[in-house]
Amino acid sequence: MASSIICKPFLRATKPNSSLYPDLQRLHFPSLRISIKPRTHKKLQIQAAGSTFGNYFRVTTFGESNGGGVGCIVDGCPPRIPLSEADLQGDLDRRRPGQSRVTTPRKETDTCRIYSGVSEGLTTGTPIHVLVPNTDHREQDYKEMSIAYRPSHADATYDMKYGVRAVQGGGRSSARETIGRVASGAIAKKILKQFSGTEVLAYVSQVQQVLLPDGSVDHDTVTLDQIESNIVRCPNPEYAEKMIAAIDAVRIKGDSVGGVVTCIVRNAPRGLGSPVFDKLEAELAKAVMSVPASKGFELGSGFSGAFLTGSEHNDEFYTDEHGRIRTRTNRSGGIQGGISNGEIINMRVAFKPTPAISRKQHTVTREKKEIELLVHGRHDPCVAPRAVPVVEAMVALVLVDQLMAQYAQCNLFPINAELQEPLSLGFPNFEPAMI
Repeated sequence: MASSIICKPFLRATKPNSSLYPDLQRLHFPSLRISIKPRTHKKLQIQAAGSTFGNYFRVTTFGESNGGGVGCIVDGCPPRIPLSEADLQGDLDRRRPGQSRVTTPRKETDTCRIYSGVSEGLTTGTPIHVLVPNTDHREQDYKEMSIAYRPSHADATYDMKYGVRAVQGGGRSSARETIGRVASGAIAKKILKQFSGTEVLAYVSQVQQVLLPDGSVDHDTVTLDQIESNIVRCPNPEYAEKMIAAIDAVRIKGDSVGGVVTCIVRNAPRGLGSPVFDKLEAELAKAVMSVPASKGFELGSGFSGAFLTGSEHNDEFYTDEHGRIRTRTNRSGGIQGGISNGEIINMRVAFKPTPAISRKQHTVTREKKEIELLVHGRHDPCVAPRAVPVVEAMVALVLVDQLMAQYAQCNLFPINAELQEPLSLGFPNFEPAMI
């Protein structure tokens, strides 16, 4: 029986050249079959969908502005936490459109429903699926967008990246995608409150030229009720009226203005964040800068710290009445060396004016023809008031993710009681809720 040498191509590789194997060609072994697989280079594939956030408490959002609905899937939520739609609805109501004259007039109830991950009122530890249906569609408002790009919007860059886009409502670039952030953030806030008494609160501190003076809001005592007492979400009534007037002045002209949202975290556990690349302020910056229309981020003294000397800027330490190490000032913003120090974390996020305005603007079509565009549809004259719960949500998601990381790495074994404290000790005499 004649022997043979069989050289099989690997997957879609080209057939190997027999001249490369002259010695094998001369070999003859009865009943011997040899398969030679030439080396091939594997293609490196990188998936960069951009719709998932977090490492341990992972959130994936989905849906588009004029699609069937929007929502999120939360994976990694601890089990046995009491949870219902009502726990999420409060923050969703703060974010929803049509609240007042300083927000978009689109009418949506944004009623959420939990489809999985909760059984008999308790989280099961499996993925939590939350859906909010879209009900107030007006596809005719986006007729112009199918042929022309809105200035400073994501229409052009989506075409540049994908070669196709969802025209109605802006698709994933619409701020309606933040519903998934707010729903998952509400879960994160509940975990933080229950575990360590941590509170995340945000408020509008600037609208255009109307700026809250430093120290006008007491971060130790400000409450959610004070923030929610007016339509612009500024806890100072005097400046709230000035902000509303500034928004009204441009709204009636079909224009828009920008603003700044200040966010604070009270009773944050110490030790959250990691050195070098995963510093807590870096994670927070990435989170809030992913919010639509955000343009700037500051922590603590922020850019104003550049005007000070070291002796002016340093936060000196002292020991308080409970024997805890504290700082007399908080220009560090509650984070030093990329790690939370137990002081109030405070940050500011700048938002640009809403790009979709009801005034004629110069632009180009997909065919590169220059035209004048008048945008129809319903848009916020200032995004800052509705961005407040979104900023809170993103900050809470970062903190829960970092809390889980800290617990896994540094609290798996007994802590060094002389230098560390339990993560649940957010403030003196606090007792975490029992489930």
